[in-house]
Amino acid sequence: MTEIHAVTGAFGYSGRYIARRLIQAGKTVRTLTNSPDRAGEWQEQIQVCPLSFDDPQRLTESLQNVSVLYNTYWVRFNHRNFSHSLAVENTRQLFKAAKKAGVKRIVHTSITNPSLDSPLEYFSGKAALEQALTESEMAYTILRPTVLFGKEDILINNIAWMLRRIPIFGVSGDGQYTLQPIFVDDFAALAVEKGSGNENEIINAIGPETFTFRELVETMGQIILGKKRTCISVPDWFGLLVANVIGLCVGDVVITKAELDGLKSNLLYVDAPPAGTTRLTDWLHEHKETVGVCYASELSRRKT
Repeated sequence: MTEIHAVTGAFGYSGRYIARRLIQAGKTVRTLTNSPDRAGEWQEQIQVCPLSFDDPQRLTESLQNVSVLYNTYWVRFNHRNFSHSLAVENTRQLFKAAKKAGVKRIVHTSITNPSLDSPLEYFSGKAALEQALTESEMAYTILRPTVLFGKEDILINNIAWMLRRIPIFGVSGDGQYTLQPIFVDDFAALAVEKGSGNENEIINAIGPETFTFRELVETMGQIILGKKRTCISVPDWFGLLVANVIGLCVGDVVITKAELDGLKSNLLYVDAPPAGTTRLTDWLHEHKETVGVCYASELSRRKT
């Protein structure tokens, strides 16, 4: 029987790149998804099953004969239609279904610096899922990325979108908090490599460049616009107010207080060797004509 590799959300962002890498490696790919209408270039080569969190039996059936499961499912923030607590419970159901179906290995997407004691649900939820997976008795690799960048990215794209339209960029506080973006295809290559591994391991999946947030904004302005945008420090409340106004205009959530708190707490930084090789600065030079031309909406993606 042909070995099947399953990807949650293969028509989404990172899942799309993982699925592409698997297909190019000659694997049979199945996706568990709530958005079959977003199928892309590989749709005819991917088996499609529902991500039935409310039906454990059906979820288990969707994972039958799967050798490796690549889990990218998560939510970015709490919303009236989804929440971190629900995402944690759904992922626990996914792990239980995978074990019941006989899945041999899980490659799970987490986040840098998860902690059960974190006051931020994103990071405490990710820590709870790491604990659930490591205690499941299934083989695993846990990947901890910070920010993913690529054509379909939201954060880097929308910073560029604002830089193209706003002459002065407000940075919360001193802007000295850091992040280490990794190219989404580098992340996918790492996930696929670890899907064939034998060891249980946890890897900080970071890119080769480290920026303070202020450096990131200034560097992006220099590359995309040919000049540095003026950056000024603003209080958190003012930055969130401006973000909320922009959000109302574009029908989206630009950034939440919890996301800003995580960034300012340096939770998107680790002292570790890079797992990716693609430099954000090189990628920006290559895509400077297109990045940030259109706004990328988180909520619109979740409606399709």
